[in-house]
Amino acid sequence: MNNNPAMKVLMFGWEFPPNISGGLGTACYGLTKSLSAHEGLDITFVVPKVYGDEAQTSIHLLGANQVDLIRNSLRLERSSLPITRYSVKSLLVPYVDPEVYPYQTAFSVEGNSGQVASENARQINFTGQYGPSLMTEIRNFATVGEYIAGQNGFDLIHAHDWLTFPAGIAAKKRTGKPLIVHVHATDFDRSGGKVNPQVFQIEKEGMEQADCIICVSNRTRDQIIGKYSISPSKTCTVHNGVEKAPFEHLPAPKTNFSNKVVTFLGRITLQKGPEYFVRVAELVLSKMKNVWFVMAGSGDQFPEMVRKVARAGIASRFLFTGFLKGEDVYRLLKCTDVFVMPSVSEPFGICPLEAMQLGVPVIISKQSGVAEVIKHSIKIDFWDVHAMADAIHGILSHPSLFSMMAKNGQMEAQRICWEDAAGKIHALYRQLLQTG
Repeated sequence: MNNNPAMKVLMFGWEFPPNISGGLGTACYGLTKSLSAHEGLDITFVVPKVYGDEAQTSIHLLGANQVDLIRNSLRLERSSLPITRYSVKSLLVPYVDPEVYPYQTAFSVEGNSGQVASENARQINFTGQYGPSLMTEIRNFATVGEYIAGQNGFDLIHAHDWLTFPAGIAAKKRTGKPLIVHVHATDFDRSGGKVNPQVFQIEKEGMEQADCIICVSNRTRDQIIGKYSISPSKTCTVHNGVEKAPFEHLPAPKTNFSNKVVTFLGRITLQKGPEYFVRVAELVLSKMKNVWFVMAGSGDQFPEMVRKVARAGIASRFLFTGFLKGEDVYRLLKCTDVFVMPSVSEPFGICPLEAMQLGVPVIISKQSGVAEVIKHSIKIDFWDVHAMADAIHGILSHPSLFSMMAKNGQMEAQRICWEDAAGKIHALYRQLLQTG
């Protein structure tokens, strides 16, 4: 019998399945689900807004929008971000909501003047998305996070990505407890190097205030050390995992055509390299006619990709599905013959692992963190479209190559699990409490 008191962890995130718009929510779910299996670990996961249909785990999921402002005498102006004015540009957001991305033109928000809730409101009306009120929501989330931290006797604070770093900092200042920031991406990844200085400042402040920084890949760790001037001793790499075939109980979709399918799945943004996928499609289709290219996702570059496909004259062999999640992702991957991730800068990249689990050969860019942990894939520089086209042609033309990659990749993906990541983070928790 374990007589040790539970280790109480306060965790901040911006999204949780099924209400996600990218890999952040998927990673948070996989990690917290596996962490909650550790005996003596009690996790409270705070998001801006709960919807009531969230994936069930043994963690405590709490919405900042549920906190009663009047009963708890909360004043929003108490909390402030490291800066007072925020210029929000279209490339700022890390995980673009499919309903929001068409409206992401430049705008600005006063950081300290506006309030989401009126004087008589009982809750803050968080959207939990990435729209025009994002910076105000981040500030208000920090206020509520500080209050929650002071009420429940937590031992550790764990903040996921830059949107929750101010909440993590506020919680640490309120309680004096160790702060872990978990970097799933930086603005250097999202912006292609055209960094928003305000976002950079929030990221840097979070890293400097943290007692430990978890990086999802060595690539991300090197970036944090080099671009943000953070001490290497403060950082550690914990690679992501993949959820074990959550939809394997579903029957495979039936298809009645003999064409091959090559898939891109992700946000249609500069970071993910969609333009290289279109160029690869053009090269492959110049040699093979029985191939469909599918681009699944949404993002600010969606209209431009449609135009590129039309100008290339390949619209009859190219399909845009829009944003997919859950069962729809499973159905698409079950129909896929080759999965391609041509990311320009990918901190990790869970999608290739999801494809490999289902026996799909994958081609990934060398500029991705997942390339550090998988061997049975083809790794090519994102810009080398001729090499990617040759690789696709080879896999589709040689059944033995397809079978070998499918079999070996599936076995490899099954060994890359969230349980391993959770075990490393749990050990890190214990280490921080012992040294703190």
